[in-house]
Amino acid sequence: MIQMLLHERIKSLTELGKSWENLHSPEIDSVIQKAKSQNPWFTEANILNALSTIRDEYLNANALQKVLNKYHIDDNVAMKTIGLILAGNIPLVGFHDVLCCYICGHKALIKYSDKDRVLMNWVVDEIIKLNPEAREYFHEIEKLENFNAVIATGSNNSAMHFEYYFRDVPHIIRRNRNSISVLTGDETSSDLQNLGTDIFSYFGLGCRNVSFVYVPKGYDIRKLFDEFDTFKEIIYHHKYKNNFDYNFALLLLNKEDFLQSDFLIIKESNLISSRIATLHFKYYEDIETLKTELESSKAEIQCIVSGLSFDGLDNVGFGKTQSPSIDTYADGIDTMQFLLSI
Repeated sequence: MIQMLLHERIKSLTELGKSWENLHSPEIDSVIQKAKSQNPWFTEANILNALSTIRDEYLNANALQKVLNKYHIDDNVAMKTIGLILAGNIPLVGFHDVLCCYICGHKALIKYSDKDRVLMNWVVDEIIKLNPEAREYFHEIEKLENFNAVIATGSNNSAMHFEYYFRDVPHIIRRNRNSISVLTGDETSSDLQNLGTDIFSYFGLGCRNVSFVYVPKGYDIRKLFDEFDTFKEIIYHHKYKNNFDYNFALLLLNKEDFLQSDFLIIKESNLISSRIATLHFKYYEDIETLKTELESSKAEIQCIVSGLSFDGLDNVGFGKTQSPSIDTYADGIDTMQFLLSI
């Protein structure tokens, strides 16, 4: 195959970003409708949010140049074949892995999630439209064979199988993670409303969505209901409402303590992962003890939202969890460095 030069690959990506300046074109609207039909969790608003984030954070010239400068990529990188097993919990969640492979000049064997096949196929097709030579870099597969390395994302259960199956090749295996917030009581109303974005965007289905909040002892957790009122219309989504109703009934049946509004259940728990439409919280005594607790839970945490900073964790500002920069890597594992080391 004829390999594209690095500047050609970068040009196709920046042109893709420019083509998304208007996200309300008939073509994009048609793709959105198909994706919604395939996966009812993918609302128009959520798909547009994913597209605009990718456009602004990944596909602009400055972001791409930042990556080139950081990793000193050139045309001498030997092409390898990388197997990608993608997640599909939120729109285009697997695009970053595909992007990294393409920037590095590797061929990607892509096993799409059935939940996100429409959008991922469309984005890859758009890159190929901009430069037909890019076709050789993207191959949709059902069975992974003849590869040099693997990046696989799945549940904790599937990750165990991935670890075994791919034990003899370089790999990145990603498991379930969730994001958390640490509140001090000094947050502004704006901070808490932005925290609501971190909780409710994509219905809370992403690993960067906040599912758990630490609050200082004596904190009135009920105040969050008022601050989150702007998100109340989320309950009108039928799948979210079904989950809310089911989890509400389950808690009643089990006679567990909880608080609820018309669209959110808040429950005290030690579990970082929470059910859909449910936010877990826990009181803490002091920050130093909390830091020790967080250290022991690092493998479960994707990022942390707080006015404080915590060493060894991906610290993110309120409202920013689902707007990661191009060099923010899932699970803290540098995907670009991994791909360049093969």
